[in-house]
Amino acid sequence: MTVTTSSETHPALSDQDWGFSTIDRPPSAINPPPSRMFYVYLAAPAIALLAVITIYPFLWLIYMSFHKVGFGSSSDIFVGFENFSRLFTDTKYIEGWGLLLKYSAICLSIQVVVGVALAVVLNNSRYEKILVTLFLMPMMVSPIVAGLLFFYLYNGTFGWYHWIFQSLGFLGETSILGSTKTALYGIIIVDVWQWTPLITLITLAGLKRVPQDQLEANMVDGAGSISNFFNVSLPNIYPFLLIAILLRFMDNFRFIDAILALTGGGPANSTRLLPVYLFDVSFQFFKLGRGGAIALTLLIVTIILGLILVRVLEDPTRKKALSGDPDN
Repeated sequence: MTVTTSSETHPALSDQDWGFSTIDRPPSAINPPPSRMFYVYLAAPAIALLAVITIYPFLWLIYMSFHKVGFGSSSDIFVGFENFSRLFTDTKYIEGWGLLLKYSAICLSIQVVVGVALAVVLNNSRYEKILVTLFLMPMMVSPIVAGLLFFYLYNGTFGWYHWIFQSLGFLGETSILGSTKTALYGIIIVDVWQWTPLITLITLAGLKRVPQDQLEANMVDGAGSISNFFNVSLPNIYPFLLIAILLRFMDNFRFIDAILALTGGGPANSTRLLPVYLFDVSFQFFKLGRGGAIALTLLIVTIILGLILVRVLEDPTRKKALSGDPDN
């Protein structure tokens, strides 16, 4: 009696077809992976839209800065660098820069100190979620609405803040917005109230990522909470602080809404920051050529100062690594 094997019965089937192969082949994909151009095609509409709403206005801004742009027969006259050269003799332009730098420096200093302090207090506290929600509410208010709110709070007749400052001896009969000595600080209070929660939120996110083993090891060595913060937590949240400071720095250099609602640049130009002066030149006097020159210089200086901030506030540990410090 002859016994036939499976291979003899089915000669077309190999050992691999019967599952005897020792080599595992990856299963074939149902859908082949898309090519790189597929993702380019998907992103192309969004890129085109962003190009239209960013690149075109930027090019038009450069065009206007070299022209005398007006209405009627005197529109679009090429003047070269005349709009830029006139800025060096424009006292309001120079004063606007001084007020803007002063305003930005004070706002950033207060917001970073208060924001980081609030984040440290809120971190892992019992009512953290509720308090964070409450602290974020000023950010949800439109800047123009915040300006109108503080306009009534600063009112010299019925303003609550005016009564508090007057009771503490900081003010006389004049409102905080009615004096050239205090009007700028009144605007700074509005900005600090509305945007310090952003610093707190970003810093709090950084504190959540601080390695607990580093904190515990430092505490075992006898370090207190203050030493723990400066030696462990602060170096770990450097990237988060850098992002927060850059965001607020750029916002301060284009801040205009609350100022228009509170003072409009007064009294006596004491709150006419450079963005406010740019608004007046462009949309009050319709000198779009000079406005383009002011806006272009503001953009260039903002980029340069932003790069300087990145270098100054760079992570110290990364600086040591890049410089090849042997102690690192």
